Amino acid sequence: MSATMIKEFRLPDLGEGLTESEIVAWKVAVGDTVTLNQIIAEVETAKAVVELPSPFAGVVAALHEQPGTVVEVGKPIVSFEVEGDDGGPAGGSGAAGAGADSPAKREPNLVGYGAVLENSGRPARRARSFAAPAAAPVAERVDAAPVVPVAEPVAAPVVPAAGRVEALPASESAERPRSTPPVRKLAKDLGVDLALVTGTGEFGLITRDDVRNFVGGGDLPVAPRDLAGVSAQAPAQGERETRTPIKGVRKFTAAAMVSSAFTAPHVTEFLTIDVTPTMELLAKLKASRAFAGYKLTPLTLVSKAVLIALKNHPTLNTRWDEARQEIVQYNYVNLGIAAATPRGLTVPNIKDADRKSLLELSTALTELTDTARAGKTAPADLSGGTISITNIGVFGIDAGTPILNPGEAAILALGAVRKMPWEYQDEVALRQVMTLSLSFDHRLVDGEQGSRFLQDLGAMLSDPGMALAMV
Repeated sequence: MSATMIKEFRLPDLGEGLTESEIVAWKVAVGDTVTLNQIIAEVETAKAVVELPSPFAGVVAALHEQPGTVVEVGKPIVSFEVEGDDGGPAGGSGAAGAGADSPAKREPNLVGYGAVLENSGRPARRARSFAAPAAAPVAERVDAAPVVPVAEPVAAPVVPAAGRVEALPASESAERPRSTPPVRKLAKDLGVDLALVTGTGEFGLITRDDVRNFVGGGDLPVAPRDLAGVSAQAPAQGERETRTPIKGVRKFTAAAMVSSAFTAPHVTEFLTIDVTPTMELLAKLKASRAFAGYKLTPLTLVSKAVLIALKNHPTLNTRWDEARQEIVQYNYVNLGIAAATPRGLTVPNIKDADRKSLLELSTALTELTDTARAGKTAPADLSGGTISITNIGVFGIDAGTPILNPGEAAILALGAVRKMPWEYQDEVALRQVMTLSLSFDHRLVDGEQGSRFLQDLGAMLSDPGMALAMV
């Protein structure tokens, strides 16, 4: 005889020793029927926004935390009403009611673990409310319920066969448009109602380009941001200062940078070079059939040059292990790329970048930056880097003194490519010039080693043919 019981899902350890996460958004409501591994929430760790899959198949009985709440690992965040397989005490926590055929046999697990069921779909939902935890199991199973409109009419986009966008009244659909937190933030900044935007992403996901195109331009700038990673807004009348809580990515970044700056003795060297040959090569590759459809940028070629130079200068691909008093030499390269995102600075890395061809590196860079800007970088992709690159040139900056990513021996900053008068073949000519800024840990890298690495890198970018001599 089948019975029902209440199962709690506690916030799991999302990796890297993180002790808390912030609830960004719930993807389900009380009364929703969910399937195993269906995405039920988005949470923000100190490094990234992560989607949480459901560890149970059943009905959402209670949501214990509201969006914006910071929750400690191990604390209950949602309760499910699930079916058992016998007439044992409902709501028990032991083996009772967890038979072999029970949809709730598996206990809560880490993100991404477990079987993925097909045709899970999105839940039908009843009126949204944040109910208190159920003290006893619900006597009757709650089946999928028809959509109930919210108090205020909300239009939801529908694409008919002809492709024309229409809006349905709230009585027919109250489903919130599918989008990520950064996209919702962009829409808010631009005054766009996402319910009127048609998503072109997977399963109708609304992307940043969809929002920008909706308002009539694909290159609209994002609202200016202050140091806390939030949109800069005019203060209220009479308000002399604005305070923003330090949390999430900004809190993690600050702690990591302070630790790095006061632990590793930084040295920064600069080299200004003529990159006209590299820019000409870039133009040729973009026009070639072999690279059709690939996104090639100066960063792509610089990344490849860094990987080649590291083969002759391995000390820049090391780590100082203070606990064991050892220098760890990496025999692989996980190339970190600093990315400015709506939630702050992140440095995801390309695993085993040294094994990738230029085409594969181009694809990996595109996927890495797109994922980071969408706030979907997995925690695993934010750890394990061995050396990093930050492209400050995209902001029109010529040079800087980048701070090392914790645990890495070096970081390279790329300056803006500018047309400048330059000595060329014993004459002064207008050339494309770039400044490279290399910071390194002087415990691991001597001045000579850092200088020779930078010199070799500059030689390849000034004359790409030199790469053949260094492979």
